[in-house]
Amino acid sequence: MPYPTDRERDRPWVMRTYAGHSSAVASNALYRRNLEKGQTGLSVAFDLPTQTGYDPDHELSRGEVGKVGVPVSHVGDMRQLFEGIPLAGANTSMTINATAMWLLALYLTVAQEQGAEVGALTGTTQNDIIKEYLSRGTYVFPPGPSLRLITDMVAWTVANAPTWNPINVCSYHLQEAGATPVQEVAFSMCTAIAVLDAVRDSGQVPAERFGDVVGRISFFVNAGVRFVEEMCKLRAFTVLWDEITLRRYGIEDPKLRRFRYGVQVNSLGLTEAQPENNVQRIVLEMLAVTLSRGARARAIQLPAWNEALGLPRPWDQQWALRMQQVLAYETDLLEYEDIFDGSPVIQSKVDDIVTGARAEIERVDAMGGTVAAVDSGYMKTALVTSLAERRRRIEGGAEIVVGVNRFDTTEPSPLQAEGADVIHSPDPAVERRAVEAIQRWRAQRNQSEVDKALDVLKETASTATNLMDATLDCARAGATTGEWAAALREVFGEYRAPTGVSGATTGDPGTSLSAVRDRVRATAADLGLRALRMLVGKPGLDGHSNGAEQIAVRARDAGFEVIYQGIRLTPDQIVAAAVQEGVHVVGLSILSGSHIEVVPAVINGLRAAGAPDIPVIVGGIIPPEDARTLRDHGVARVYTPRNFQINDMMTDIVTVIRQASGLSSQ
Repeated sequence: MPYPTDRERDRPWVMRTYAGHSSAVASNALYRRNLEKGQTGLSVAFDLPTQTGYDPDHELSRGEVGKVGVPVSHVGDMRQLFEGIPLAGANTSMTINATAMWLLALYLTVAQEQGAEVGALTGTTQNDIIKEYLSRGTYVFPPGPSLRLITDMVAWTVANAPTWNPINVCSYHLQEAGATPVQEVAFSMCTAIAVLDAVRDSGQVPAERFGDVVGRISFFVNAGVRFVEEMCKLRAFTVLWDEITLRRYGIEDPKLRRFRYGVQVNSLGLTEAQPENNVQRIVLEMLAVTLSRGARARAIQLPAWNEALGLPRPWDQQWALRMQQVLAYETDLLEYEDIFDGSPVIQSKVDDIVTGARAEIERVDAMGGTVAAVDSGYMKTALVTSLAERRRRIEGGAEIVVGVNRFDTTEPSPLQAEGADVIHSPDPAVERRAVEAIQRWRAQRNQSEVDKALDVLKETASTATNLMDATLDCARAGATTGEWAAALREVFGEYRAPTGVSGATTGDPGTSLSAVRDRVRATAADLGLRALRMLVGKPGLDGHSNGAEQIAVRARDAGFEVIYQGIRLTPDQIVAAAVQEGVHVVGLSILSGSHIEVVPAVINGLRAAGAPDIPVIVGGIIPPEDARTLRDHGVARVYTPRNFQINDMMTDIVTVIRQASGLSSQ
């Protein structure tokens, strides 16, 4: 058989790496290097202040600037971010949700300054706020106004930027929050239905153009290591999307009904222990979204092997890119029709997922739709319960994680040699420079133009008029991310989503948890108390609350009275709650890298409030050297993903309380 020509091969998917850190200038250099290495699309990671609508000098931004992405505060930052990168020929994905309209306005403004035609720009804004209430927590406004922002963006782009994807409905973070394949498919479809219904009912798009709306809806999915099941999940997605868009919305053109998705494979399954095993996990997960031609991803971005340790370096991201290139260009994957068509095993699994998802969609519809299911806490509680079940399987050994709960003996890793810097550490001066830069920006702009644009934005938000043009005017006038969001907060208000903790079910506690309960009761009795009290807090802007929720649920089941107020708390709020509630331990959960700044602020606050004896424990992605620094500041314990046995953590927390109270450790 002759070697096939390129003409006979499918075109490879768009290859991206999710990247951005420190500053617009540093991120621009990284993007240009990645493009030179053969990356065919950009995927912009924004820092948490940008994602949640705060400027670098806001109190809640402390310790968060430039940590998990690039800070973009105004059009000047966006110019620096894409300097030397022609946006007319770029395919840019921006992982941004609550402030998606604002970041798109900045991007469009810079593209026009470069001479690009807005109508020809290609790319995607994530813009799925529903999953933010359920998983990542970077929401700003209540569900209703948030859906209005999405609706306005969809309607505006269909009319003015028809090749731009105004939203990718994001199931990725649902899986990381605990979703089963059925829940991931169903909840994503429910979100898409909510968006399409809102756009249709807004009257902003003529009925004859509604197919264009459907055709620009894309999805962003997760693929775990169970790659056969995950591949079937993607085929189920394809079946259901075609069914919903035809039957519910009457879209006759099969091209407009096509399920279009990008993917980042699962970061939840990457391990801190033996992180070299993450390489084969990533490759297997990539196969889940490429093997089936009929359900193949349109764009792929892969995490790096060391993502469970901290922020990957450029070399680590290069390794992840090369994985994609080897699969696309060296193997024969793209030379065949769908190799799973006709398989009864595959079809049976797809049918199971489709049937389960249909039932879940009907359940949400009966509640009044997606927004009602979010407000009631139904969706969040379901995810917390599913994740608790997965945790129990891992802790009990029913679900094997190599190097964690099985096969954990290991040789010293040359990838983690003593003294080696295996992750990227942002410059501590980044935040100071960002604060100084935004203060200079405000001083140099025409303030009256900014004020006028923001006033128009607020007036428009109070009507049913599309907000996109007013937002573009704010961007051109030089308004900042924090100012745009603050103006809309005045009109829309803010929101705290249900945590899902109180309603989560955990099933059989087992003998291990029973032993912890006995120790909790005994310690409370020794202190003359009815129960021990634990405050679980998430300081700063990190909204990844999965770990905090699992600790809160398990502590509750172990007999603690748990105070958990959700995400986005200042150190002062945590201190006030700890003192007011009379807690016996404060547990802080931080995954964004801001622990060095915000944890000492809590400890110092407790001392200033006259409660220096309340022990503080910390959990998250925390490098060993940072853990030592935290302990030097007075932190009693530091837990990382290595500590996967939550019952053991609960036992240790009781020991911390006993020691702080002057009791024996027994």
